[in-house]
Amino acid sequence: MSWARVMAPLAGADGDAAVLSAAVRAAEPFGAELSAVFAPADVADIMPWLGEGYMGGVQTTAIETLRQAAATGEARSRASYEACVYGKKTFIALQSPVWASLSAEARLSDLVVFSDDPARGRGPLAECFQQIVADEQRPVLIARDGFEVGGVVAVAWDGGKEASRAARLALPMLERASRVILLAAPRATSRHFDPARLQAYYAARGVQTEVEVLGDKGEAAGLLLGAVRRAGANLLVAGAFGHPRLQEFIFGGTTRSLLAADAPSLFLSH
Repeated sequence: MSWARVMAPLAGADGDAAVLSAAVRAAEPFGAELSAVFAPADVADIMPWLGEGYMGGVQTTAIETLRQAAATGEARSRASYEACVYGKKTFIALQSPVWASLSAEARLSDLVVFSDDPARGRGPLAECFQQIVADEQRPVLIARDGFEVGGVVAVAWDGGKEASRAARLALPMLERASRVILLAAPRATSRHFDPARLQAYYAARGVQTEVEVLGDKGEAAGLLLGAVRRAGANLLVAGAFGHPRLQEFIFGGTTRSLLAADAPSLFLSH
């Protein structure tokens, strides 16, 4: 398997260069196109708050400020894009309606790359991250320090729908890994599953794996992160938001705990 298009959402912020660098590392082994997509704040989003039939000075100023911020952000994103050394790349600056356009770009991408801040709910792309993962159900890479294609990859497996999607969609990376470890924590879930089934699925596709069953009781994210550290894995493949997002937000959850951790890089799919 391979990827043909890797998307990097940009915000015209200091983190754009790091996102582009990570996207290059994800795209280059596959000869994939890097699509840099600038997503500004959308003027249309504030229109319902401005009232109908009248545009006063405050409203006009607010719209003009957003437009100027978008122009400045686009210039900064273009500068980061131009400084990114990669032969197969494109730049797209989205126009209103921004979210609809961003969704369309994500749907036509094999992977969407984010830095740590949006995954932790920080910065202008935080809502974009949540929507692309949970609403558009696109596979995303949260690229942290040390990310590269290759090396040791861990796959979190509980037999569920989200984990299954992530396990399938991550195959291009697994095929290039030096070692793949399947992590199962049966005592941390009510599901009944056999990790040997996933191991056989991968073997049929030429990916040899090891299975580690985490026998301790406890919160799944803590068990997974401990196993990742022991294995020296630089990437964890996992399903995202196995429970409704409101429940995850209120009560926490494995996804939120993984996003809050400092390492490893994450490949997530909902």
